[in-house]
Amino acid sequence: MSPSEAAPLFFLAVVVILVVVRLVCMVAIKLGQPPVVGEMISGVLLGPSLLGLLLPGVQAALFPDAVRSLLYVGGQIGLVIYMFGAGYEFNLGSIGKSRKSVAAISSAGTLVPLVLGFGVSLVGLNWVGIGKDGVSPVTSMAFVGVALAITAFPMLARIITERGIASTRFGSLALACGALDDVLAWILLAVVLGMHAGSAGPVALALGGGVLFAGLVFVVGRRLLAKAMSSERVSIDQRVLITAMTLFAAAWFTDTIGLYAVFGVFCVGIAFPRIPAADAVLAKIMPIGRIVFLPLFFTYSGLNTRFALLADPKLLTFAVLCVFVAIVGKLGASWGAARLAGEPPAIASRVGVLVNARGLMQLIALNVGLAAGIVSPALFTVLVLVALVTTVMTAPVLSWLDRRDARKGSSEVLLTAEPVPVTGKS
Repeated sequence: MSPSEAAPLFFLAVVVILVVVRLVCMVAIKLGQPPVVGEMISGVLLGPSLLGLLLPGVQAALFPDAVRSLLYVGGQIGLVIYMFGAGYEFNLGSIGKSRKSVAAISSAGTLVPLVLGFGVSLVGLNWVGIGKDGVSPVTSMAFVGVALAITAFPMLARIITERGIASTRFGSLALACGALDDVLAWILLAVVLGMHAGSAGPVALALGGGVLFAGLVFVVGRRLLAKAMSSERVSIDQRVLITAMTLFAAAWFTDTIGLYAVFGVFCVGIAFPRIPAADAVLAKIMPIGRIVFLPLFFTYSGLNTRFALLADPKLLTFAVLCVFVAIVGKLGASWGAARLAGEPPAIASRVGVLVNARGLMQLIALNVGLAAGIVSPALFTVLVLVALVTTVMTAPVLSWLDRRDARKGSSEVLLTAEPVPVTGKS
């Protein structure tokens, strides 16, 4: 199919995607779910799990291979913008306010699901056959562990903001832990990608290039961006242009060295100046990325998700086991670490529920693994189910905890305007 033939089909596919996403998001919001849940479900509905099952001819006409390639590129643009915003929301200062609790919760919430992921994937490799030809079992096991260790930090931030709990003890603590969890998970994912490369050259390129990139961004780039954003001689359009060029350059570089685009733009978001002029830039570029381009990523992910595979009793059992392990490993470990760090039960339980959501971040990791040739269709489907379940359960479980504590009269500690100092028992 030539570009001139693919272009009109791409435009039609985008229209269909955006309409379906808006409709499903409306239903999700009415059910008390964040919009990202509707976007994730929309991608699955447009894939072989529903549309391809009921109307295979329509799906084939809407999403031929040439259009899928364009959806991938459009989805990457959405991811670049979205992950830039996630980095911008990352607040290093929030980690320092509660170092003891943040360190304990993030360590447990990353290491425990990582280890459990190794164990459960060993079961999957030997019993179900979730591995992919040419991929070592250790690499597959490490990837599953990293996927289970991820937290959906941007979605977590959105839930906390929408519920008006950012100033509460558990809200600020969950934000700090979620951000640190994701940084640790992305570093571990880079290690797994290096393992898959199978030689010292790609690993050295990724690590050396990553260190060089971080140095340039945080030493040189931070100052240049601050100067460009604060200069009165630079118009808002010029600031948007500078930001876009910086993001795409960072995405190109980190993709080239084997760390993938999301790593680079996340770092740029962290280094971006926190001033009103920078806020205005984000207000310009974030809506188009989140509303128009990001749904293309969800649809591309949905086109690679085949829930019909779960008709196999063994794979379905393994999927349920993965969901259980993911919840116990993340929610349970984070709750336990918070209690050991001196947090009250009401705060520990809410922090555990919030950081347990995988959401978009796990989908990003899955697509990185898919592009690298690490993930099989069966494993991709199982881990998409994990992302959906752990994300969908967040809002209703939080609401249940609110009702429970309201009945017990123990909700006062949750309404603290400033974070409670962590010195022994709170």
